[in-house]
Amino acid sequence: MGRKFFKLVFPLFFITTSSLCQTEDSLIVAQGKILSASTKEPVTARITYQSLPYGNKVGVLNNNAYSFPMFGNEKYSIIVEAPGYSVAKYMLDPAEAKDGKNVIKDIELTTGSSAPSTEVGKVIRLDNLIFQVGKARLSPDSHSELEAVLNMMQQNKKMVIQLEGHTDFQGDPKENLKLSQMRVDAVKKYLVEKDIAKGRIKTKAFGGSQPLSRDNTPEAHRLNRRVELRILEN
Repeated sequence: MGRKFFKLVFPLFFITTSSLCQTEDSLIVAQGKILSASTKEPVTARITYQSLPYGNKVGVLNNNAYSFPMFGNEKYSIIVEAPGYSVAKYMLDPAEAKDGKNVIKDIELTTGSSAPSTEVGKVIRLDNLIFQVGKARLSPDSHSELEAVLNMMQQNKKMVIQLEGHTDFQGDPKENLKLSQMRVDAVKKYLVEKDIAKGRIKTKAFGGSQPLSRDNTPEAHRLNRRVELRILEN
């Protein structure tokens, strides 16, 4: 009898790994709520999680709760960011699963700065920059992320950044390299039009040479299409 594979669907998340064969009985799920520490009310946040130590399973949510499968008994890091709150970072261990099935961790956010670190060498992945497949035009949904970068540069007058463009690894490598350059140029153009000096913004294109995931899935390809911001000077 052939081996059975289970296709598991969880709302509000994506997994960027190759075919993962783990039965429902053995699957451990991480889940929890995002709350205000002072009011205990739900807080909508950006939730980023990845497996440790190599980060080959990655997901990003925008919600006031999270739920994702923990494959292969790997530990996961989880980072929670919300405007007006300090960034929260935790490690989730499948060994702590209740009844062997669920790692439950509600995360309470305290009031404070949610601004990312601005130290030299810091790399910030701009997860909410949205590009159409094969295009360099930014979606209107990208504006909140662009405004966050703009604010950071306005508050740090000496900051010099490098925008690094990445595509998925489908198609012609030369065309991917060209597309990734066009995408960082589009981000630079937006910032320059907001009165950020051109000399403070360097660009570099990688095409599909540095994917976050090598899975051949729509979710993985979307994750690989990204712009990262590297702080060169501050």
